[in-house]
Amino acid sequence: MSIVLNKKVTISNVVRHTLLVTLCITTVAGCVTIVSKAGEKAGSNLAGAILNSNDLETIKAGTPAYLILLDSLIQAEPNSSALLSSAAQIVNAYAGAFVEEPERAKILSEKSLDYAARAACLHNKELCSSRAKNFEAFKASLSSLDSKDVSAIYTLGSSWASWIQANSDDWNSIAQMARVQLIMETVVKLDEQHDKGGAHLYLGTLASLLPPALGGKPEVGKRHFIRAIELSENKNLLVKTLYAELYARLVFDQELHDRLLNEVLASDATTPDLTLINTFAQKKAKKLLAESNEYF
Repeated sequence: MSIVLNKKVTISNVVRHTLLVTLCITTVAGCVTIVSKAGEKAGSNLAGAILNSNDLETIKAGTPAYLILLDSLIQAEPNSSALLSSAAQIVNAYAGAFVEEPERAKILSEKSLDYAARAACLHNKELCSSRAKNFEAFKASLSSLDSKDVSAIYTLGSSWASWIQANSDDWNSIAQMARVQLIMETVVKLDEQHDKGGAHLYLGTLASLLPPALGGKPEVGKRHFIRAIELSENKNLLVKTLYAELYARLVFDQELHDRLLNEVLASDATTPDLTLINTFAQKKAKKLLAESNEYF
């Protein structure tokens, strides 16, 4: 069971859609890191094939082979921070974007978070025991970081969000969203351009999950969505799709909602390195627009 946050919006589907933003970049980056050891050209070709595909089902069907490969590589190199980070990204993105079965999602998201936490600890000892620390100690560890740590904590935060999604039937898990928020705020502070503004998208999502009466901050969310659009140079169509679904619906702004979705549908999905994600965004936008009059 998922925790319902506002009308027709759940933590589970929100985080799943947000993870799709990073699916192309992080999954392919991880694949390239691994495959490049067998041949840089093969890795480059694989990256291009995935990023520029408009076939979501083929990508969904093809990714599991890499999950098996990852397990074998990590068994051989259990203390490789780079390998653990790449593995966390791939498992995280696959589980969050494509896995529907609750128990399987829990297993994969736990694996992703474990990999990410181990990678972060190997990268910087201040990040060790991140899951076990109390909130104040966790906050103190993040305050000691600099720009060299951004990639490690962004992967940790993304994997943590996926884990929360998979365990959204447990309020103790939901409470850990504060840690994800703190991580993404730290990323923005140190390097807001990382992953083309991906941290802003996470923060926009988190701020727009609840109405103001329940602690939500939709106007803060709006600012993050707008900044994410700017940092992606208006090329990542899923940012506008989520902006419409989360912010515009939360504040009941149908004009903004429909305008954003029509802009997504009018855009060319074929964009270098973003074709796959833009294809998904347009599919989602079409569905949201069809529901507009009923929702508002």
